[in-house]
Amino acid sequence: MSEILGDTGFDNKPSIEAKALRINLNKYIYGTFAEIGAGQEVARHFFRVGGASGTIAKTISAYDKNFSDTIYGEEDDQRYVTETRLHKMLKREIMLLETRIPRTNHPDKMFFAFCHNSSIKSLLENNAIESTTGFNKITFSKILGFSFMMLET
Repeated sequence: MSEILGDTGFDNKPSIEAKALRINLNKYIYGTFAEIGAGQEVARHFFRVGGASGTIAKTISAYDKNFSDTIYGEEDDQRYVTETRLHKMLKREIMLLETRIPRTNHPDKMFFAFCHNSSIKSLLENNAIESTTGFNKITFSKILGFSFMMLET
């Protein structure tokens, strides 16, 4: 492609759709999206591009605080958008994958849990919008061995 006078160079970055499709088409990636509070957007991208049936084991959206407490337990400080809550979500979702999907049938699958919790502006309170996101990947493979990785942003 030829340059046009005044063009500014930039790196060609893949779209969200291209990234989601690349993951969906990888036969080794399989896991769960758990998004509580106001953030039920990430899993949607994976469904919209197609091929998600081989990637997504489960999606869960626990918007209600009582429902979320039932699944992940109550927080001592009664807050929901915290790193502590995020770790509980990640730990539970990986545990469910590991206990429900026989590793003997899927020795090379890279299980993941993507968890996100967020709050939005309340009509009744003067609150700040908050968000925490975490990713937990656990890999069991004859070739790769065992690895555990957690990334937080």
